[in-house]
Amino acid sequence: MASVSRQVKDLSKAMSTSVSPVFEPVAQQFEAAAIQANAVVRSSARVRIARMLDTFIFYSVLVSFGLASIPYGTVEPWWKAAFECAVFALGLVWVIQGMLSGKWFVRQHRLLIPLLVLVLFTLVQMTLPWRSAAGSVAPGGGSLPISFSRYDTQVFAYYLLALIVAGGLLLRYTTTRSRLKVLVYVVIGIGLASTAFGLLRRALQTKPGFLLPYLQPAAGDALSGGGFGQFINHNHFAFLAEMSLGLVLGLMLSRPVRSTRLVWGLAMAIPMWVAVVYSGSRGGLASITAQVLFVALLVFIAKPGRALLKGRSGRGQVRRLGPFLVKRVVLISAFLMVMVLGMVWVGGDPLANQLEAIPNELGVKESARDAGTYRAAIWPVTWEMIKDHPVGGVGFGGYWIAITKYHNASGEFTPQQAHNDYLELLASGGLIGVAIGLWFVGGFCKSFLIRLRDRDPLLGVFSTGALAGIFAVAIHSIVDFGLHITINALLFVTLMVIATVKIADQEQ
Repeated sequence: MASVSRQVKDLSKAMSTSVSPVFEPVAQQFEAAAIQANAVVRSSARVRIARMLDTFIFYSVLVSFGLASIPYGTVEPWWKAAFECAVFALGLVWVIQGMLSGKWFVRQHRLLIPLLVLVLFTLVQMTLPWRSAAGSVAPGGGSLPISFSRYDTQVFAYYLLALIVAGGLLLRYTTTRSRLKVLVYVVIGIGLASTAFGLLRRALQTKPGFLLPYLQPAAGDALSGGGFGQFINHNHFAFLAEMSLGLVLGLMLSRPVRSTRLVWGLAMAIPMWVAVVYSGSRGGLASITAQVLFVALLVFIAKPGRALLKGRSGRGQVRRLGPFLVKRVVLISAFLMVMVLGMVWVGGDPLANQLEAIPNELGVKESARDAGTYRAAIWPVTWEMIKDHPVGGVGFGGYWIAITKYHNASGEFTPQQAHNDYLELLASGGLIGVAIGLWFVGGFCKSFLIRLRDRDPLLGVFSTGALAGIFAVAIHSIVDFGLHITINALLFVTLMVIATVKIADQEQ
């Protein structure tokens, strides 16, 4: 096509120079046709390249998620840096693809604005003089920045920016139902693969190192933070399992409940549940129990109850709603009882011993409070630190240094995290950080409610499952810090994308 247009253009030039002026209008028409042909060729080439890059970016992001899940969930600095570089490189390709297609952003990208503001706030924490040399708050007269560790705050800023870019890529390129299905299946697949690896380790590992050199043979107990799956800490595996399990429950229990879907769902859900029990994560067990109850209430009471009450008078509503609620409450209670008994039966004595250790964690035994990094010792001193730095916090990434002033234990162990992500957000970012976090949560809720208006039942199922996973993580984050692990943070961002992304077409 390009060669033809060049020939036409050359012919028009020859006619305009060597032929009488009578043929000049014809030559101009030939030249205009040549210009138009060139424009069509360039446009079609741009479209083809843009489509190729569109597909390349989407599936490259999914591959990066799979690779991030392998080496301990990506906690080592070198692998974490490699992941961030890969995401930023895909972000550059995003810019190029946007230049070719003329489209960079979608409406849902507004959800990421609070996180970008949080990145800017970390820059303020690294640069704004706020503290005196003694560590007290001294506005205007301090010589030290807000952050107790400028380097760690800078590392956190890069990490958060990589998560933002990953979320932006998913929001931009998850454009069809088929891609959304692939995204859901990738999250479930990562959970199943981690579950299988964890159960395999438990059955076969007898010495340190099982494909990954730092994996120990024993799962450990809840107080020592023994690992499970590919994770060094068993609680981190529980976070991943909760998010995958939420999507499985959403698919399995979506109405109308079908036997085939129920069987496949149970075949995926039961191994995950058993793996969490074997891992010994008490927070994981509590979160999954709350997650199952959340999905059951949503699927079996909220949705059918709303349809039951529609179009009926007050007395008729009460007459129909009473037996309806009794039946479902009894059914859900029986299911939860079976689930708890199953935990006790599968977990056995190790689980019982870990549950008995809860009083130490919550501070009933005062003699053990200062012996190690118990939550009963960490939470009160974290609150004391918050009261000293209420506005800007101690800097994201600076918690582990700032807490040493308040943690008056033996010194053998120093807490690296608050074991409560909400408390750590307040400690690291102060009231400003919490305000940004609430802004983000409000934006997500608004986007989720808009998504619920979509009449596509499949999108509703995926949104329900994603919300169930997010709910479980929100519960578990009260006592642990699983979102500090790269793969868990990535899957959490993915669940938010699944729950809010706008699908452009409705192909089957």
